[in-house]
Amino acid sequence: MNDTTNPSLIERLLDALSITGSAKTACSIIIALGVILICGFLMTRLTKLLRLPNATAYIVTGILIGPSVINLIPRDFISNTDFISDIALVFIAFTAGEFFKIKEIKSSIGKVLIITAIEAIASFALVFALCAFAFRLPVPLSLLLAALSSATAPTSTIMTIKQTKSKGHYVNMLLQVIVVDSIISLLLYTISISICVGMNQSSGGEGLQFIDVAWPIAKMLICLVIGVAFGFALRFLISSKRTTDNRLIVVIAVLLLFCGICSLFGQSPLLGGIAIGLVYTNLSKGEEKLFAQVNYFIPPIMLIFFVRGGMNLDFSNFGKQSSLTPVPLIVIVLGFLVARFIGKLGGCFLGSLAARQPKDTRKYLGLGLIPQASVAIALATLGSRALSSNNMENEASLVMTVILASSIIFEIIGPACAKLGLYLTKSYGHDINVDAPESAVKHEVVTDAGSSKEIDLLAAQINHISKEIKELEPEEAEEQAFTEAAEEYENEVFIRNHRGFINRK
Repeated sequence: MNDTTNPSLIERLLDALSITGSAKTACSIIIALGVILICGFLMTRLTKLLRLPNATAYIVTGILIGPSVINLIPRDFISNTDFISDIALVFIAFTAGEFFKIKEIKSSIGKVLIITAIEAIASFALVFALCAFAFRLPVPLSLLLAALSSATAPTSTIMTIKQTKSKGHYVNMLLQVIVVDSIISLLLYTISISICVGMNQSSGGEGLQFIDVAWPIAKMLICLVIGVAFGFALRFLISSKRTTDNRLIVVIAVLLLFCGICSLFGQSPLLGGIAIGLVYTNLSKGEEKLFAQVNYFIPPIMLIFFVRGGMNLDFSNFGKQSSLTPVPLIVIVLGFLVARFIGKLGGCFLGSLAARQPKDTRKYLGLGLIPQASVAIALATLGSRALSSNNMENEASLVMTVILASSIIFEIIGPACAKLGLYLTKSYGHDINVDAPESAVKHEVVTDAGSSKEIDLLAAQINHISKEIKELEPEEAEEQAFTEAAEEYENEVFIRNHRGFINRK
């Protein structure tokens, strides 16, 4: 329903133009999408100067154009686009599955499980203890916030690894931990949201029943099995005979179909999406270019997802006390930040120590798990939807406020922490020796007399550093894959349209 007491700017514009009925609905949706995309893009121009990640720009954009500030976007658009979270999550999960190659993890899977279990449980336990005992939140709600704290956003860390071209044991372990962490956080989330909803439904009855928790977990496992089947189907559908544009069409169709099936079960597509990517990447035998094309396709979806998430954040709530606790929301957010940060760093250290990892991995692995936004926001949105549908609006509002506010902070410090971890472990793929450029080029500028001329040395230094910088910034794999797909499509269209002329020749 429209908020007639405080219509958005778009609604006011359409009312002024006397547009009503279905035409008004269609216009408001189309205009809202255009406004979201352009505003998100413009905000990245500002955050780029501040060296902040795009996710931060998108969330801030959502806050500014949302109901709590400018009120530019209709509330109907926000309330009727929950499905965007599901779509964004299935794409995130699918691309994360690329880094879970069985032949590369067979020797380390046991260690990965130990590390991930300890760090996820550590952050879960700290956040739960803080929320339940210090902030006096209801136990089921504390469980849900603790489960969401264990989630790690793979997008920011993977992007940082690609940008720095990092390699080595630390990077391999970090990627594997991120994927397993997503699985564990989904399991914790499924149990926690089941307890929240189950206890609310049985508040006046017999109490929480075993089936209230067992059935959601069973549905999650059913979706996992379906995801595995979809992974095999995707490998069968994407053969070497398919053109690159048709491959992209097929994979998007498969992911959307699977996402719809998960919605029928009321489940998150995270675990099944990882299964699709995992099965495909282990059966594809060098067809990883598909992941690059998908990564190049999804930025608009991620933009809309993050902006829409930011629209749900209301800063006016920070100074208020929720009916669920006497503690102000701003204090809960800050406590959540500190507890999760300590839990990730401490848990990774203890887990790496138990798994007998190298010293650098023990000390710095947790830095790569600080980003939170994508998976946590998507799961929080799904959880908020489930809570609201069970008349738990206060709980839903608190969960979204805490997760969105903390995600902004973690998206500011998260990529920097990940980059610091890669630097301290010497995982960077390139090293421009700007401190001692003479040693890097002295062999190129030695004269016949055996000494170096200063002008020649300077020219050689500039040439050497320019070459390395050029190597640091090649065309992104995603862009290259998408460009190749477009060129292949244009060539096919040209041949098809001129086949008669070519045959006559």
